[in-house]
Amino acid sequence: MGFRCGIVGLPNVGKSTLFNALTETQAAQAANYPFCTIEPNVGQVGVPDPRLDELAEIAGSAKIIPTQLSFVDIAGLVRGASKGEGLGNQFLGNIREVDAIVHVLRCFENDDIQHVDERVDPIADAETVETELLLSDLESLEKRVPAAQKKAAQGDKESKIIASVLGQALELLRDGKPARLTQPKDDDEARVFTQAQLLTAKPVLYVCNVEEEAASEGNAFSARVFEKAKAEGATAVIVSAAIEADLVGMDTEERMVFLEEMGLHETGLARIIRAGYELLGLLTFFTVGPKEARAWTVHKGAKAPEAAGEIHSDMQRGFIRAETIAYDDYVALNGEAGAKEAGKLRQEGKEYLVHDGDVMHFKFNV
Repeated sequence: MGFRCGIVGLPNVGKSTLFNALTETQAAQAANYPFCTIEPNVGQVGVPDPRLDELAEIAGSAKIIPTQLSFVDIAGLVRGASKGEGLGNQFLGNIREVDAIVHVLRCFENDDIQHVDERVDPIADAETVETELLLSDLESLEKRVPAAQKKAAQGDKESKIIASVLGQALELLRDGKPARLTQPKDDDEARVFTQAQLLTAKPVLYVCNVEEEAASEGNAFSARVFEKAKAEGATAVIVSAAIEADLVGMDTEERMVFLEEMGLHETGLARIIRAGYELLGLLTFFTVGPKEARAWTVHKGAKAPEAAGEIHSDMQRGFIRAETIAYDDYVALNGEAGAKEAGKLRQEGKEYLVHDGDVMHFKFNV
């Protein structure tokens, strides 16, 4: 499954540079002027996970297939986007299609790179984007909620649910708060809330794009962003898009040497993925054999049949049981045979909740 993250921000904050570096492509034109990214560029990257390499080595797998993560580089936003200014309508439409928003904020000084507002203020930049998303949601719900309330008064059951959950979201928006603070009280309300596709319901990860010298500890700009994220219960990471761009084309050994010289222990991609997984409540399970070792992604709380469905819908439909080994047991006992002999291979049924790192083999009949 992986997840689909939309990279957003004001023009010239480093969105396209970061996208190019993360996906190791030049699909996005990184240029020093607004709207250089006209169509959203989508890049697929494998999620780095050292556990997968270790499992493959133990099993002698011929192929290693990581789970995939999609990055969507979305055109820069300006004030008035909710009213169609700049590329506003396209920007807002593209955000509706992603699972999470990676909000890139300029946290560096550089006189050679113009800022659309001629100043460097990541908090103001964040508020500009948030305001446009909020105004778009507000306009949508101010039309939908009264209509739902009218039908609800006539006894329509679905309209009562819509009026309840979206009415709560509307009150939050009117107070200047994002819709993601809405708390659906049951599964029906959760379904309606999800179907509404509100922009401010998307989880947000703030990416502080700093100069190379600040990539390890951050700077005064990024410190303010972390304070904002903490106050919102959100997540923030520090990344230098310039360093990530330098890493493109290097082999693994070269990368490690380069990162150590910069005082770093991992790439920005790894930090963003880890933060993104936490943000969306995702976990990884594995399938391992002589042909391939493969990583898969499901949401926390997923049951065994849902995990089987990530591989093929027939496996979920005809699910019988899941032969499951915890990652630590698989490694400590040197593979499936050792785990089985030690009684660590478990037979799990339809109600089993998948754990991060589970090595699974599904039995099914269609």
